[in-house]
Amino acid sequence: MTAAALGGAPRMAVVGAGHFGRHHARILSASPGVRLEAVVDVDSEAAARVASEAGVRPETDAAALHGRVDAVTVAVPTDRHRAVAVPLLERGISVLVEKPMARSLDEADEMIAAATAGGAVLAVGHTERYNPAVTAALPLVEAPRFIEVHRIGAFSPRSLDVDVVFDLMIHDLDIVRTAVGEEVAAIEAVGVPVLTGHVDIANVRLRFASGCIANLTASRISRDRVRKLRFFQRDAYISVDCARGEVETWRVRRTGDGTPAIDGGRVEVPPGEPLALELDDFARAVSGRTAPRVDGAEGRRALALAVRVAAALRDAPGISTGPGSREPAP
Repeated sequence: MTAAALGGAPRMAVVGAGHFGRHHARILSASPGVRLEAVVDVDSEAAARVASEAGVRPETDAAALHGRVDAVTVAVPTDRHRAVAVPLLERGISVLVEKPMARSLDEADEMIAAATAGGAVLAVGHTERYNPAVTAALPLVEAPRFIEVHRIGAFSPRSLDVDVVFDLMIHDLDIVRTAVGEEVAAIEAVGVPVLTGHVDIANVRLRFASGCIANLTASRISRDRVRKLRFFQRDAYISVDCARGEVETWRVRRTGDGTPAIDGGRVEVPPGEPLALELDDFARAVSGRTAPRVDGAEGRRALALAVRVAAALRDAPGISTGPGSREPAP
């Protein structure tokens, strides 16, 4: 019987002691609703360093967690997600895995099946879904007709094993798909590998069955940092600044004489660190209080759309990506 099943704080561990894993450990070690037990990394020095900061034991093999934890967060490179997550899920240990949830849809399906077989929770770390600005904005979005998205950042050596679509744009593909609530009918895309052998900047145009068009740009080679979404719908405009945590909405109001007037302004956004909110959501799911906001099925849907976008990039005329840039087919 697990601690979570007995009503106690779930025992958790972090697998991966890199940039994201360090933040996972920082937050979980300070969370009153969680008992952080260990930090795991194949690099013993990295494991020891982050474990020391969190005040827990370091480990170099996730198998050492069996029988000691109820759940883990997985913050290792994407190509290791399936190998780390499946054995844990099969043993009934719940897993939150960073996005993208896997390197292929087949691997995502294996993870979902393992969670079902083991009776474990599987959540996917689409952290931007927990951004308070996004949470405040989504209820305001009603039948959008046009969506404009920019996610632009400076070059970083992290996550360069995948295209910018899987590194950055997947956040917005997930948000846009959730906001529209429909399947994508058609995709046009163009991307360029500028500094790596993978696509570093991409522009994608999505057309939904309703006729809604979403235009998304993602770049990891820019000097400025931009994280903005804009939704245009009948008589309304909603602007979301994910980096600043700000939302504005403007609506057309008809006056007594029938002339239009514009109302709106800043929307109140509650404070909160997206990653902390995501990890709290996962801990509550492990304790059986709620389902995770982004479960395995939701993570797979985001991955499936990203795979379609990557295929459209490969098929775009005049685009040549470097070795290893081909993403798995669905």
